[in-house]
Amino acid sequence: MRILIVNPNTTASMTEKAAAAARVVAGHGTEIIAATSKSGPASIEGHYDGAIAVPGLLAEIRKGEAAGADAAIIACFDDTGLEAARALAAIPVVGLCESAAMTAALIAQRFTVVTTLERSRVLLENLVRRYGMGDRAKVRAADIPVLELEDAASGALGKLRGQIERALDEDGAEAIVLGCAGMADLVQSLQREYGVPVIDGVSAAVKQAEALVAQGLVTSKRGSYASPLPKAYTGAMEAFAPARR
Repeated sequence: MRILIVNPNTTASMTEKAAAAARVVAGHGTEIIAATSKSGPASIEGHYDGAIAVPGLLAEIRKGEAAGADAAIIACFDDTGLEAARALAAIPVVGLCESAAMTAALIAQRFTVVTTLERSRVLLENLVRRYGMGDRAKVRAADIPVLELEDAASGALGKLRGQIERALDEDGAEAIVLGCAGMADLVQSLQREYGVPVIDGVSAAVKQAEALVAQGLVTSKRGSYASPLPKAYTGAMEAFAPARR
């Protein structure tokens, strides 16, 4: 099977990090195809960045589906544009936060998501509640701008460790979820250091996508994820006008 991973920000090094994490866990015969959005913000930190990133994300999903992808993963822990992508695509589309929360719930009664900035913490709390995990999960912010994860001298890793330690001590966390795709390369080292399961959303999403494809399941087009109705779109959005299926 072919799984498309789309980074909805424009930083190619983050795409490469996510793709590397995906290939580590992908099953035999699964091809990981990585794409970086051609338009939008360099990183996604909050609602505004996420909204601006959606058109570029959808363009890459449409392109990947046309090229034969069997499923798509949105490589941002905010699950940026997930609902729109599911309405657009005929193939399954999965997000990192939803996949990671579902995975954590299978192996721990209580878990903590450790993310980057405070503005992302509130957004992720809302997502976790929406996914039915509000009474089992907490979300902590480590005060790390996303792009600092690319800089070894930034002190980001120390801040991340500090919040993990607080989660274990104060939240009673039995597992840790890394709340940013840019943290995907830290899973194994943090798991060894703290002795608890550490879940990366990219890896979790790959296995969810593989399971859906293996079962022959696609997103239902009845109701909320029905294909968008054909109509005129104007201005910069003209290229996104829905076509008749």
